[in-house]
Amino acid sequence: MAGIYIHIPFCKQACYYCDFHFSTSPKYKDELLQAIIKELRLQKDYLAGETIETVYFGGGTPSLLSADELTQIISEVASLHTISHNPEITLEANPDDLVKEKLQSLRQSGIKRLSIGIQSFFDEDLLWMNRVHKGKEAESAVKRAQDMGFENITADLIYGYPLLTDEKWKYNLDKMFALGIPHVSSYSMTVEPRTALASFIKTKKQQPMDEWQSAEQFILLMDAMQAHGFEHYEISNFCKPGAYSRHNSNYWKGVKYLGVGPSAHSYNGETRQWNVANNAKYIAALVRSEIPAEMETLSETDRINEYIMTSLRTIWGLDLKKLEKIATGSTAELNKSSVEFFEKGWLSQKEDTLSLTQTGKLYADHIASSLFFN
Repeated sequence: MAGIYIHIPFCKQACYYCDFHFSTSPKYKDELLQAIIKELRLQKDYLAGETIETVYFGGGTPSLLSADELTQIISEVASLHTISHNPEITLEANPDDLVKEKLQSLRQSGIKRLSIGIQSFFDEDLLWMNRVHKGKEAESAVKRAQDMGFENITADLIYGYPLLTDEKWKYNLDKMFALGIPHVSSYSMTVEPRTALASFIKTKKQQPMDEWQSAEQFILLMDAMQAHGFEHYEISNFCKPGAYSRHNSNYWKGVKYLGVGPSAHSYNGETRQWNVANNAKYIAALVRSEIPAEMETLSETDRINEYIMTSLRTIWGLDLKKLEKIATGSTAELNKSSVEFFEKGWLSQKEDTLSLTQTGKLYADHIASSLFFN
């Protein structure tokens, strides 16, 4: 089984914190969609005949596409690959795009799962982020989607930014629980270089993020999710039993995937490649029937470190037997470097699997990087 990620690089306006590749001008949308179709054809052998289990439309804001445009891309994938019996086909969507008519057409397009970018239910917070929608609009969009028969829904929330008090954070979580959404992705606000937020902080128009606030709100998040029967199956992802994101879970499990569109990444177990993050250059290359990507062959050390980083983020943990298959002797080296984290209570071990404890999840990146092989 494998997955396909399709990057749609268009947004109505730029969120201040976002560093993904996107454009607020839809000027070349038709040309870019044709280029995506062309890349799918040129890349049809990248996954070596693997059955496609998941298709994920990310961005940007892929809900800006019409149902017909989405259907065209999905149909092209189906014509080039064998699709599993029950594929997970996900569309990232902004609440303001999910009007009744759009939802009706999406039901006919092949989209089976919606990933709704709520971020907050407070208008002042959404304005601070420069989001397009309002809090009430987010709530209404979820209810409309449910009324239209979309049961497989995930929603995003952000924590750890100056306007978000603990009381507001608890309200956001309670609102999410009340809506009956089976999957939640939640991220700490990070300040990425070359974003508007980074510029605002540098010029003292905004205060820096508070790491202690972020840690405390992450703990509140974990406790609330557990109390409401959600599984914390990846650092930033929670779901009701069985409602995992198959597409993202496969990333963390090292399953092959093809990324199509400007800035999209691909991975086939041995190599990783990434497309140019420029719409005009991407389109021009595909007009010439060229794949606009750079590629690297993963060394043994790369594959070890990637497995450490991704596996420790998940409920399934790091399988020492799998690590040993990547490189003989790697388990012994890992055991030495992990001693301090067991002593601090940040790591636990059950049989041949290492996992982060709840406290350890606060230090996930630090632990992973400390365990990396040189």
